[in-house]
Amino acid sequence: MSENQQTIERINVGPKAIGPYSPAIKAGGFIFISGQIPINPESGKIDSPSIEWQTSQVLNNLRTILSECGSNFNRVVSATIYLQDLADFAVINSIYEKALGDARPTRATIQVAALPLGAKIEISMIALS
Repeated sequence: MSENQQTIERINVGPKAIGPYSPAIKAGGFIFISGQIPINPESGKIDSPSIEWQTSQVLNNLRTILSECGSNFNRVVSATIYLQDLADFAVINSIYEKALGDARPTRATIQVAALPLGAKIEISMIALS
């Protein structure tokens, strides 16, 4: 394979995508994870309106995808968090910090007007594969 060719592997784990996109793609030594909302993979729904529950569910979904790709939170280089309400910033920070442990990827947190299915949080990540 020449150095200009890239292998792209689409990863379909975690909650079923709610649109025409891949939940994750491995390419060029990285894992690009689409924004994850707090869908419980077993029920296919957002099971609670609680920001605590929703944040934990999103992080569980991300952990599952990373694991299936042979990676983990320590290999995440960048995260983007979309919040419906920045007043939840301290709450999500606490849950995020516990989930990621010593990992400290770059991060942006953005308040948005709305998220799919009425979610309060969505997180996307880029990690080393």
